[in-house]
Amino acid sequence: MLHPGSKARLNPYTAEHFDPGTAFGRWARAICTAGCLPRKELFESWEFAKRVRRRFRTGRIVEIGAGHGLVSASLLYLEAGFASARCVDPREPASFSKLQAVLGDHWPRLRGRVTFEQAGLDEVHLDGDELLVSVHGCGALSDRIIARAIAGRARIALMPCCHRGDTGQLEGWLPAPLAIDVVRAGRLRAAGYRVHTATIPAEITPQNRILIGDPLPGAAPC
Repeated sequence: MLHPGSKARLNPYTAEHFDPGTAFGRWARAICTAGCLPRKELFESWEFAKRVRRRFRTGRIVEIGAGHGLVSASLLYLEAGFASARCVDPREPASFSKLQAVLGDHWPRLRGRVTFEQAGLDEVHLDGDELLVSVHGCGALSDRIIARAIAGRARIALMPCCHRGDTGQLEGWLPAPLAIDVVRAGRLRAAGYRVHTATIPAEITPQNRILIGDPLPGAAPC
């Protein structure tokens, strides 16, 4: 059995390990043919997208630090209610176009719905109904995404990593990375958000906490 946390690159030969009779198996087999992604990113993007879909099923996705855009594509594959996805990153990797072309060939409904914007977070324009997502928003990037979401009253789903930030002086009770995420959840609540938390299997990544925020109608920040 393939270990889901391996950074080994998927390739056409690994496709046989995935069951074509399941939605995930078909998705994984297509990605294997692209031959450009680590196995770990397939599993973590899929597990993240599944948990986000339980809370959100409509609107436009804006993926920050998107890289090859697999998180966005996974959300669109799982949920037809999402209109489109914008993948934002200061640098476009070669794997983005290659991956999206392969997925579009397998699922024509995905063609043209995942686009790339070579930009920084501060350049992102929000005009309502967006869902900001980021997997492994490193260090302060997660806090900047939270601030951007609050300013635009956007929905948000994050899986932070490389934790640096405000621990709320909770280190006596909690490990520092967990304390930082607890403070982040409190920040969203204080800003008038309904907060949800989830995890993906730790065997995929130890940085496995998901923070989800949905702005409450009419709620004003405290």
